[in-house]
Amino acid sequence: MPRQIRLNAFDMSCIGHQSPGLWTYPGDRAAEYNTLEYWTDLARILERGKFDALFLADVLGIYDVYKGGPETALEQAVQVPVNDPLMPITAMALVTQHLGFGVTCALSYEHPYPFARRMSTLDHLTKGRIGWNIVTGYLESAARGMGLPKQAAHDDRYDIAEDYMQAAYKLWEGSWEDSAVLRDRRGRRFADASRIHRVQHEGPHFRVDAIHLCEPSPQRTPVLFQAGASTRGRQFAAKHAECVFINGPSKKVIGNIVADLRKQAALAGRDPSDLVIFTMMTVITDTTAQRAQDKYRDFLGHVSEEGALTLMSGWTGIDFGAMRPEEVVRMGDGTDAMTSALEAFTTADPDREWTVAEIARHAAIGGRGPVIIGSAEQVAEEMRGWVEEAGVDGFNLAYALTPGTFQDIADLVVPQLQERGLFKHDYAPGTFREKLFGRGDRLPATHPASGFRVR
Repeated sequence: MPRQIRLNAFDMSCIGHQSPGLWTYPGDRAAEYNTLEYWTDLARILERGKFDALFLADVLGIYDVYKGGPETALEQAVQVPVNDPLMPITAMALVTQHLGFGVTCALSYEHPYPFARRMSTLDHLTKGRIGWNIVTGYLESAARGMGLPKQAAHDDRYDIAEDYMQAAYKLWEGSWEDSAVLRDRRGRRFADASRIHRVQHEGPHFRVDAIHLCEPSPQRTPVLFQAGASTRGRQFAAKHAECVFINGPSKKVIGNIVADLRKQAALAGRDPSDLVIFTMMTVITDTTAQRAQDKYRDFLGHVSEEGALTLMSGWTGIDFGAMRPEEVVRMGDGTDAMTSALEAFTTADPDREWTVAEIARHAAIGGRGPVIIGSAEQVAEEMRGWVEEAGVDGFNLAYALTPGTFQDIADLVVPQLQERGLFKHDYAPGTFREKLFGRGDRLPATHPASGFRVR
């Protein structure tokens, strides 16, 4: 039986996510990001298409590296304005039964104690359909906004993350025993206090002395996503993540990252197949290949290559506005931003050199990931090729238009994948974790969080 492909929709609570400028295209609804109707309509489309999850990106801070300021980002709505990604989730959960929600929350600027409560609350209200994309942040503007002179160095941020995870695991797994909640109306006892424990954590970056504020949620610890593909990020993912989101322009680049991630998981004592690895992709499709190509050419008349360079400048720490279009981008040009973003266009594929102009054209639709253009049959075969050649398990599908791109995938591509035996015909029962892995709703005993459970 062929491997089942996983599909997430990739969105963000903003106007210009991965395809700057296309919010101006007739019929695009990205500018309605600040209405509940946008999100509930999107959730219904995704559940109709049997998507595994809606993966919500987020960023704290403004893209102000390009040309030394925030003007281009503000004028062209390049991931700003951006709302809190958690707020629409409960509304989307109300209009769906199965769709999972992977939400990005940076741990660098929030204490684990209140954050653990928010995740547990969402896990309760979604009936166990919440996942957390663990990120450490990458914009200097975010650090300044939090009153810091600058953000921590790239690898140091992962040391902070290690401490954060220990504290969060203790709150989710070790505070309330499974049998602590009684709900005894006759005896007038809601819980057995002797089975509820105070968490005491003394780490190098965080201290906690508290009882977790929430009773145990369906999954306790949310499904753990991780989106760092740098060398240090892969080590962190191999230890903690259940799902890993990676990004790159080609199968060669992605295949190397996938192989290293699975190797790192084995070194960490985990089964490499326990990692579900998603790569970003943007699909432009229609009923025929020619119609898809026509659609793509039409989109190009609305994209903003300057907006794309604004994104890339923020991701890499390089001011592309200060470079010539024909200038080749080198690994040593970057800063302590998102190291993997620079690696994907430099050292990850030594056979290819990227100029500033080429990066602008590539990133104008779909950001750093590949853009697949063709009929639904061609797209399905291309997805099969990525799974077989690069070793990924599925795709975080960015949009050119919203919700149009997701409607096309649900109505055209998904039936082709199902016909090939590559995609489910219906959802499995249970929580998000149960649907993804076909096992219990709790993290397995091989995961480091299990060591903090109350026995």
